[in-house]
Amino acid sequence: MNDNIMKFFNIVNSIFSAIIVGISELFSGQRVLFLGYLILNIIDFVTGTIKARITKKESSSKGLMGIIKKVGYWILILITFLASYMLSTLGNLISVDIDFVILFGWFTLGCLIINEFRSILENLSELGIKLPDFLINGLEVIQNIIEKNAEEIENKKDEQNKKE
Repeated sequence: MNDNIMKFFNIVNSIFSAIIVGISELFSGQRVLFLGYLILNIIDFVTGTIKARITKKESSSKGLMGIIKKVGYWILILITFLASYMLSTLGNLISVDIDFVILFGWFTLGCLIINEFRSILENLSELGIKLPDFLINGLEVIQNIIEKNAEEIENKKDEQNKKE
């Protein structure tokens, strides 16, 4: 059974690495964002594991599901950036201005970064670490700003399409 787990882990690790390399090459100027998100993934996993161990709720199946979720988030990032690029390129080919879709990937990455921060803070809080209120409130404000900007872009495009 351990061989099957190791094979699965190696496959997940290979896929994860390929996604990171691909995204890093596409967005070499913004590598720090993707690297930062990866670091947040690792910190969240470690703090979650420590929290589970201390609260005696440690479970290998929950740990595996956590890894699968993290890989799923990276797949989501890949898909949103790929779809953004493809749709923007398609719009240019057929002379339809849909360049705003290029922001989908960035908004997705921004939301996922904030979620990782929140999860880490939640883990630390449950470990008894006192957190400054501005961190929790600040992340909520940033999340709201990102969502509001995404909605405004969508609304502007809807209004533009109605005029045409």
